[in-house]
Amino acid sequence: MDFLVEQRYAAPPDAVVALYASESFYAQLHGLPKISVPEVLSRRAQGNDVELRVRYRFTADLPAAALAVIDPRKLSWVDRTRFDLAARTATTVLEPDHYPDRLRAGAEVVYLPDGDGTLRRLRGSCRVRMPLVGGQVEKALVSGLEEHFADEREVAARLLGSG
Repeated sequence: MDFLVEQRYAAPPDAVVALYASESFYAQLHGLPKISVPEVLSRRAQGNDVELRVRYRFTADLPAAALAVIDPRKLSWVDRTRFDLAARTATTVLEPDHYPDRLRAGAEVVYLPDGDGTLRRLRGSCRVRMPLVGGQVEKALVSGLEEHFADEREVAARLLGSG
């Protein structure tokens, strides 16, 4: 399942991408629904390139049919994101802790000037290989991710002082 999320910020692109590439941002993402508090595993920076590895766990409800083949306690992954601060881009790959043969997900992110602010565009895909319920699980995961991105945006906007 492909998805597109666009978010606007009343802050310049360099400030927005720098926030998302910082460890401290993820510590502020507590109490959000559907996805656990992120755990920053590592951050490596060299010049304008930053690689950030963050562990998440999906905490929302899944369709009943999916529960027959998935243990919801095992829906965790490492979000490996590579930022190019100069180009204002990022590439994210989700690396499942469990069921690696069943889930492939990732996104390309661009931070574009938008008037006096920024348009953050996430274009991604989520593929779940599971007979009969794969499509339902994809929809649940993408819905959870989209809601998380919206909640995350509110925290980012507050930290950027852009409301």
